[in-house]
Formats: sequence, structure tokens, C-alpha cells
Amino acid sequence: MNNLDSSKPHQITSPNYSTSYTDVLLSSISNIRFTTPQTPKPLLIFTPTEESHVQASVLCCKNYSVYLRVRSGGHDLEGLSYRTVDNQSYMILDLTDYRKVTVDVEHRTAMAQAGASLGDVYSQIAKQTTTLGFPAGTCPTVGVGGQIGLGGVGPLVRKYGLAADNVVIKLVDVHGRILDRNSMGENLFWAVRGGGAASFCVVLSWKLRLVSVPQTVTLFNVVKSLQDGAIDIIDKWQRVAYNLPEDLFIETVMQTLMNGTKGAEASFNGLYLGKSNAALQVMNNRFPELGVKASDLNEMSYIQSVMSYAQYPTDSPIEILTDRSLQQKANFKAKSDYAVNLLPRVALKILLDSFLQVDLADIYFEPYGGKMAKIPEFQTPFPHRKGSLFNILYLVAWADESEAEKNFNWVRNLYNQMTPYVSKNPRRAYANYRDLNLGMNEGRNTSYSMAEVWGHKYFKDNFLRLALVKGQVDPDNFFYNEQSIPLLLHA
Repeated sequence: MNNLDSSKPHQITSPNYSTSYTDVLLSSISNIRFTTPQTPKPLLIFTPTEESHVQASVLCCKNYSVYLRVRSGGHDLEGLSYRTVDNQSYMILDLTDYRKVTVDVEHRTAMAQAGASLGDVYSQIAKQTTTLGFPAGTCPTVGVGGQIGLGGVGPLVRKYGLAADNVVIKLVDVHGRILDRNSMGENLFWAVRGGGAASFCVVLSWKLRLVSVPQTVTLFNVVKSLQDGAIDIIDKWQRVAYNLPEDLFIETVMQTLMNGTKGAEASFNGLYLGKSNAALQVMNNRFPELGVKASDLNEMSYIQSVMSYAQYPTDSPIEILTDRSLQQKANFKAKSDYAVNLLPRVALKILLDSFLQVDLADIYFEPYGGKMAKIPEFQTPFPHRKGSLFNILYLVAWADESEAEKNFNWVRNLYNQMTPYVSKNPRRAYANYRDLNLGMNEGRNTSYSMAEVWGHKYFKDNFLRLALVKGQVDPDNFFYNEQSIPLLLHA
């Protein structure tokens, strides 16, 4: 890096130099809003294969005052793992080739390098055992480095909690040192498991604590139109989903109609950790309004349920989960909320009516309760535990660039309309659904007070401790992005 010309992008792969700069840059960008000519480009892209490569990249960027962006899977909703907002010189540390996963069935653990995808993790576990899994998200091309660092919610969340609740970590700190669980100290270990590891370090690997899954699980998907009484059924869902047995997870997805007409329908996606007869009994007793029948229930192996959630055929080879070329790419914008009280019917009607104004959108309700309600909100930085009934994700996508402003306005207006009905003081948000419109950092020396707007939404009272840890381990704010944790030297 001795003779960098800031006007010319570079791409370096270890151990060999490559000229495929554009291919590597675009390879894992999920939100194609950030692939335009106007999007700032990195000076270079470095793809490490060894721990020492990561150490060198940190020290080199420090020496030359170059921003460092660390990309694991490229699904960051605002693209901050591979771009900057303020046009400063930066480098991407792309971990695509640092993705080894090893499984230890006897000790019920797996070691996943930070560039591994969730699909890499799930497939490697399934090749070794049919009775262990890992509680994380449903999209196989998402990188573990980013998802675990800010939480990691998936269909096992009610049974086992977050991905971040089930890990140990190995990292490179701002001084280029490789630190493990013992040497990093309690404060840093606490911070990186849900507080955004990229604010403090570069994660090298996660040691995953695997969890028990049965040989047979049951999936169902039931779709209800407005004519079928979708509002009534969603209303019932929110009253029972939080309190269902931990073995049952039912997600509600409101979505635009796919037949070319304006409107919405609601899809109820269920995973039961057990056989269909037991699942049917629970549904009949606890949620008969959904009308689940024996014919709706599909028994399969756990890894087949992973494929189903990823929208792959359940008879696909396991290797499909490791195919990053299947990553979904689109222009999109998202915002999130938390429901801590039941939403009144007027709010449900606002949500469903909003689909009349847009061509392609989804609203997800992800239920909590179960294990999530038993973990204290200060145990990790992720605070949305007891009392958070469900998470809400508003997501809108579009193909034509000319449609961007209309869709931005849709999600912004819907978010504003929902203000009276969701969590307050602070109005909460899930940090893995990053949203720069909650308050953007301007410049490198961002103060704690400026960041409080979004910081308390993501982390509630844990934000103060995160900022104090940041002041301890990265006092020069080297690990900076536009929504990284600001530093405090004392409370």
C-alpha cells in the first residue's frame, strides 16, 4: 500500500494479485441501490485467507489513515460493509475466501470463520449430524460475521434465543492483536455478541454452540386473503404467538398480491420441532382460527426445513446452501419496529391497506417470547427480550430506478403512521435491519450525543455501556462507519 493512487481502485487477493476488482466488488452486494456509478468505490479490496492477512490489513489501514470496511456476506441493508457515505478513502476487507467451517459433534460445537455464510454453517452441520443445528437466520447467503455480531434472529429464536446467545469469538483488535475469549476481556466479549462487532474489531471466527433438533420437524404455510378474514387471523396471531410452546414458531408475512392486482394477503409460516400429529394438536388447541389441517403439515428433516425457509426445493442437495450465486439482489429499503403491546385493528388495517400504494413489498412479524423472554436484556447488548411481542420489518423493493422516490416515501409514511402503536421511549429497532434514516453520523469524530438517536433505538440502555467499551478498546475510533458505536471515555 506504499504507492496508492486514490484516483484508481485496486483489488488484491491473498496470496495472489488479481485484476477482477469490479467482479469482487459486486459479487456479494445484495442491495443494488449501491452499485451505481455514483456510489463511492474502495481504493482496494483485500480478500484474506489467513489470520495474518487480517492483522496486516488493520495495521496498514491505520498507518495510511484509510477507512476499513469489513464484508462477510454483503447483506447489510444500508451497504455500510462495502461503502462509505462521506466519500472518504476506504478499503474493503472481503472475507469471502475466509469461510472454513468445522463441526465437532461430540462437543456440540462448530468453528466458523467470519466469511462463512449461514448456508456454509448449516450444510456442514447437516453433513455430520441430523440432530444438531444452529439458531440463526433463514437466508443462506447471509454472512455469519455480520449477522451474529448484531444478534441473529431465526425460526429457532423462541427455543434457543439469538445466534449471538450461542457463540464464543476470536478477533483482531485495533492493535492487530489476535484475541480469544480469555484475552479480550469481559467487556469486549459482551459488546461483540449483539452490539456490532465491526465497531470494535475484525471478527476472525465464531465458535458456535450447537443445539438439539429432532430427526423430524413439521412445516406449514397457510395463506389468508382479506376475504378470508386476514385481519381477524393476524389479530389472533399476535395474541398467541408470543405464548405458544417454545417448539412452535409461526411467522406472519403480509405481502403484495402476485397476480398483478393491487392488494395484500397474509402468509403464516410455521415450524414445529416435532412430528405433525403433535403440531396439529397444538394448533387446534391454541390457534384454531388459522384452520391448519393435517394436509397442510409437511414432515421433513431439519436441514430440509432450512432449505424450505430459503425457498429452495426440499429435495435439493445440501450443497445448494453454499451457492452464493443464488443470493437475491434488488433495490430495496427497510425499516423496523417492535410491538410491545397488541396492535389495534386500526393499525393492522393501516398495514394491509398500504399495499394498495406499492407494487412489491413485505411486512414481517417475527414472534419472540419463549427463550427470548428468559434472557435478561443486559446479558448481551441485544436488549429486545421480555415484553417484546414481535419484531416488525417493513421492506419495499423495486426494479426501475425511477420508482425509488415513490417507494422510499411509502416505507417512510408507513413508519410514521405506525408511530402511535409500537414501542416508545425509545421507539425500538433491530440493528441487523440497519436504517440510516434513524439518524446518520456525519464525519469521523461523531459524538455520543449525536448517535443517541439511533443508538437507543437499537440497544436501549445498553448503548451507554457499548460506548464505554468502545472508548476502552478503540479510543481513536479506527473501527468507524456511519452507524458504528461512538466512544465514551467515562460515563
